[in-house]
Order: sequence, then structure tokens, then C-alpha cells
Amino acid sequence: MAAPLSLFLIILFIVTVNPSISTTTPPSELVNNVCKKTSNYSFCVLSLSADPRTPSADSYGLSFISFGMAYLNASNTQDFIGELMKNANRDELVRLRRCHGDYEKGVSALEVAYNDLNSESFYELANLAGVAAHSAKDCQSAFMKIPSPLISRNRDLKALCEICVAVSKLFNVD
Repeated sequence: MAAPLSLFLIILFIVTVNPSISTTTPPSELVNNVCKKTSNYSFCVLSLSADPRTPSADSYGLSFISFGMAYLNASNTQDFIGELMKNANRDELVRLRRCHGDYEKGVSALEVAYNDLNSESFYELANLAGVAAHSAKDCQSAFMKIPSPLISRNRDLKALCEICVAVSKLFNVD
């Protein structure tokens, strides 16, 4: 299981770092409609296209894909923070502990969202994605006066959560 996860993360990293890379086929109408509702259309399309299930996914499948990507990002970032903490000085350690706690909240929210998807309960999906995005924002604020080693990871989680919110709105559960 580690190999597919590593491959996915490498693809996501390459796509994020080099936005000139594009898929050979245009996005599906569903992906196009979802990504138009985000602030970074290219990131959205490229992120979703990294999963081979995306072209044939319906709304429900795209929900699993988007929340799965956000969960992987958040849980891998939480692990990364743990590794950074091993070599941190006292000031960095305080900031990283805060981020670790923030990401714990984000991972937990995304787990609840995934469980809600499994039970076909869509009412809280957008709110849960918002909690996860807020965890990245809170983590970033811990580094306001110094460079953050997590800036790109925080940015990516916020963008992935924005995709989750857009997908959640497909279910019209108001």
C-alpha cells in the first residue's frame, strides 16, 4: 500500500510544482463544473486527474476521490510534522506542536467526512472540509514571523479542501 501512496504523492507533487503538465484528455463535464467553482481551476483539474478513477467518476465517486486526496495530504503532512519535530529547536518545536495539533483536527474532520460518505450522509461534508482547511490556515499562522517549512503543504490542503467543498455542493442537501 505504501508504493501506490508514494506514487500518488509524487504525481501530485510534480503536478503542483509544474502546472504546465496537463492530462492528454480534457476533464469530464463533472470535473470541469466542480473545478470552475474553485479559486484554482488548474490545480483542481490536475489534482483530480492524478487519480485514474476520475474520468469515469460520478458525483459520489468524485467525493470519495477528493476527500481521499485531502485526507492523504493532511495525514502525510501530520507525519511530516512529526519528523520535523525530531530535529527542531525550542522555538520551532512550539510552532510544530501547534501545527501537529491543528492537523490532528483536520485529519479527524476528514475521517468523519469519509465515514459520512460511506453512510451516504452528505449534510456535513462541506463543513468538515472547512474544518480541515482551517487547520492548515491555523498551522500557517503559527509561522507568521518566520518562514514556514509547511507553506506548500498548507496551501495544498486548503486547495484540496476547496475541491471537497465544491464536490459537496453537488448533493444539494440544504
